[in-house]
Amino acid sequence: MATVTRENIGLLNDKITVKVSQEDYLPNFDKALKHFSKTANIPGFRKGMVPAGMIKKMHGQALFADEVIRTIEKELTGYLQTEKLEIFGQPLPLETNSVNFDHNAPAEYNFEFEVGLKPEFEVAPLLAKTSLTKYNVTPTEEAVNEEIDRMRLKGGEMSEPESVTSEDNVITVTFDESDSKGTLTEGGIKKENSLLVKNFTAAIQEKLQGKKVNDTLTIQLSKAFDKERLEWILKDLGLDAADKDAAKKYFTLTITKVGLIAKRELNEAFFNEVYPGQNITTEDAFRAKLKEEMTKYWAQEAKNHMHNDLFETLVHETPIELPKEFLLRWLQTGGEKPKTAEEAAAEYPNFDHQLRWTLISDKLIRDNKLEVSFDELKENMKAKIMGYFGQVGGAGEAPSG
Repeated sequence: MATVTRENIGLLNDKITVKVSQEDYLPNFDKALKHFSKTANIPGFRKGMVPAGMIKKMHGQALFADEVIRTIEKELTGYLQTEKLEIFGQPLPLETNSVNFDHNAPAEYNFEFEVGLKPEFEVAPLLAKTSLTKYNVTPTEEAVNEEIDRMRLKGGEMSEPESVTSEDNVITVTFDESDSKGTLTEGGIKKENSLLVKNFTAAIQEKLQGKKVNDTLTIQLSKAFDKERLEWILKDLGLDAADKDAAKKYFTLTITKVGLIAKRELNEAFFNEVYPGQNITTEDAFRAKLKEEMTKYWAQEAKNHMHNDLFETLVHETPIELPKEFLLRWLQTGGEKPKTAEEAAAEYPNFDHQLRWTLISDKLIRDNKLEVSFDELKENMKAKIMGYFGQVGGAGEAPSG
């Protein structure tokens, strides 16, 4: 008669031992032999007429092992369901389960597994004392003007003047790592990029005025770009934005092309390109529509920001104990591809973060009996599709800041 026992071996970490005897698996082993003899195709025998003894000799060992393991799994699954154990992932077989099966000498087998148990915790007390802010962002006229300028530039026609004359010029430059005097660094970074002149700081913009193709200018990154643009320039150059020394590097810029985009006119054709089918005919109506779309965009961003604040608060402040050692072992063996202990340890912080949120969100759904109806799913999908088509038309495009 099969037995299943359980003992604690650590924080939220139990060992389950499944013991099976001959009476538990031999009847099914005999049935498997008979079934195989009826379906096997063996030369010299008609189908269904292969002697069971020959089947046992040829395939008995594999069928025997399958039936023992199948019985072990059945008993383990039944125990987990009966005891209603809330566990992480699947039970992990222990190394002690190395067994040499012998169908000619049936025996009693013990298999051991370890499981990680989901913790008990409360979310309500934290939610009751948590205060979050939802921002209400109203686009300023300056922000609307900047967005209109961005749209007009995006749809404008490019010309190639002889020299830089305006902050609206687009210059294609080659970044060559150098020293402060412009001497190129052997084996240094080399990268081409196209930038608006106004992307540079005011001091560098002034130095760029009058520059032509093949002219050069040596810059220090930290003094050539503001904080926001410096970050993406560093990344574009393959440098670590968090490395303070990276921003101190010097580069010599060689201008390979000077361009100037003629801004689109604010006319009905432009309005219809941005908002097709909206029948916008005046600049005032266009501005009103744009401000409305920007307000919607920032309202969604404010909502997302609040959701992120809630996520971070719940994940970091809800007291939840986790069986870390078990989860590290599970990360090593529980996925499609085995991981080393070092790989599992490196992956664990993000895994822990997401696991806590999964536990919290599942509990909130269960405790509050939350359900999503088919109609809600349909409306959500409709909104996503309409948002996509809005972006294609330009209306839903995130405004630049």
